[in-house]
Amino acid sequence: MPELPEVETIRRGIAPQVSGRVLSDLILRRTDLRWPIPGEQLRREAVGHPIRGVERRGKYLLLPCGPGRLLLHLGMSGSLHLPEPDLPPGKHDHLDLVLDGGQRLLRLRDPRRFGALLWLTGAPEAHPLLARLGPEPLGEAFHGDHLHRLARGRRVALKNFLMDGRVVVGVGNIYAAEALFRAGLHPALVVGRLDAGQWHRLAAAVQEVLTAAIASGGTSLRDYVKSDGKPGYFKQALRVYGRVGQACGRCGTVIESLRLGQRASCFCPGCQGRG
Repeated sequence: MPELPEVETIRRGIAPQVSGRVLSDLILRRTDLRWPIPGEQLRREAVGHPIRGVERRGKYLLLPCGPGRLLLHLGMSGSLHLPEPDLPPGKHDHLDLVLDGGQRLLRLRDPRRFGALLWLTGAPEAHPLLARLGPEPLGEAFHGDHLHRLARGRRVALKNFLMDGRVVVGVGNIYAAEALFRAGLHPALVVGRLDAGQWHRLAAAVQEVLTAAIASGGTSLRDYVKSDGKPGYFKQALRVYGRVGQACGRCGTVIESLRLGQRASCFCPGCQGRG
């Protein structure tokens, strides 16, 4: 699933190409994505208006347009492309935003159809998908004190806590594993037992790994590519994710994995302990 660095990379890639352009048409080849696409409402309220920019909230992209915002989510396998206007759509290219009378296309490809295109009116933070989201991990509201306060008295595993969008948005499986490695913290630690220093160390590690991933264009594992069709290169910098059975590059201990909830959690017993 594209995580925050991948979504931010796509946002930066498409923003200069779509900002200020008029949404002149909407081509829907399938409307049965994660939620039905409200095609008639979009044509009635959004088409004919310029897109005023590309924003991001967590893993959601928001395109202000006319009286509302287009909300795009890439789901598990989605990607956005800017193809040449005469390039025929592929099997999984489910929708096109047609800009400036056909001079530019923004195309959603989504093989598994867990993505979304919705229409928001009113304040974005009031929408049910956005209302309960925690702070942005690269914003001023995210820091060790925030994590420490929310963790008091809780017995949840640290990695699950870090991936909870109500705690902080956009930290998925890859970057949670990498941040915990950088902070030297085991993924199964009980959050209520961590001290302030450990929380500050973890918050800094989250920001470091996300900043580095964005600078590398995200992580290409299977489906993800940037808006220009090229892969992200942060995969080359992964220290534990996808490296089970290999030697840790820092201490030489073999990388292991355990199950937390429904997810595999990679860690280095030498650098992060055994929980």
